[in-house]
Amino acid sequence: MRLDPRLSQIMAKTVLWTFTGFTLFILIFIIVNISVKGLPQITPTFLFDLPHDMGRAGGIFSTIAATAYITLLAILLASPLGVGTAIYLTEYTREGWGTRLIRFGSECLAGVPSIILGLFGFVLFVMKLGFGWSVLSGGLTLAIMILPIIIRTSEEAIKAVPREYRQVCYSLGLSQWQAITRVVLPSALPGITTGIMLSVGRSLGETAVLLFTAGASLRTPVSVFDSGRTMAVHFYILAREGLSMPNAYGTAAILMVSILAINLVAYTLMQRLIKRYS
Repeated sequence: MRLDPRLSQIMAKTVLWTFTGFTLFILIFIIVNISVKGLPQITPTFLFDLPHDMGRAGGIFSTIAATAYITLLAILLASPLGVGTAIYLTEYTREGWGTRLIRFGSECLAGVPSIILGLFGFVLFVMKLGFGWSVLSGGLTLAIMILPIIIRTSEEAIKAVPREYRQVCYSLGLSQWQAITRVVLPSALPGITTGIMLSVGRSLGETAVLLFTAGASLRTPVSVFDSGRTMAVHFYILAREGLSMPNAYGTAAILMVSILAINLVAYTLMQRLIKRYS
């Protein structure tokens, strides 16, 4: 029995809209639930005071500082390496077993569970290299985790730049590196920036990796060799131990707002860059 094309189209749209609506419902439910329970806890004292009594009282300033330090360090380490790898794969090599091996390794690294990366970082950076539970150990391990995201997004963004742009550059006497830095990368900048911003969002919400490498100290880190507890780890410990659910929800609310703001900034920046270079 063959369905009428218009009926099948209506059925397909109905199913797709149902799935989309269900996804939006889950997102809205999470945002509303955390907002109702967490936003009332956010006060100037909560933001700028240090935690007391293992997080039962006080604020979360030290966790905000540790989150900023570790995330910034991870992005500074992973971004040049990821973008450089993407440039090498797209501009300086031909498709072959070497490039396929690199892509396969990157995809495998992206699929490694974060708990395994945390154990790897603990063994290598904390134990073998002697960095201890520190911002440096957490940032290095986090950079390894987000590296595949930056590589894949940057590679696809560079591939999306038309080949004619490069041919015109070569016809004008530009070298390959000049064509890449002056034409290809500016054209691919929206996609590269989006990948980096998504990596920032992923870093903010990571727990397992940093629990094994950065430690859980409630003191404000002042150097890369100091231990620090990020907001995600702080929320996990408070919720798991039942120390202070109001503070846990307040921390979750700040995390949620931060991630939403980063995604909004990434989208806005991408649209502006697209308009600028289109």
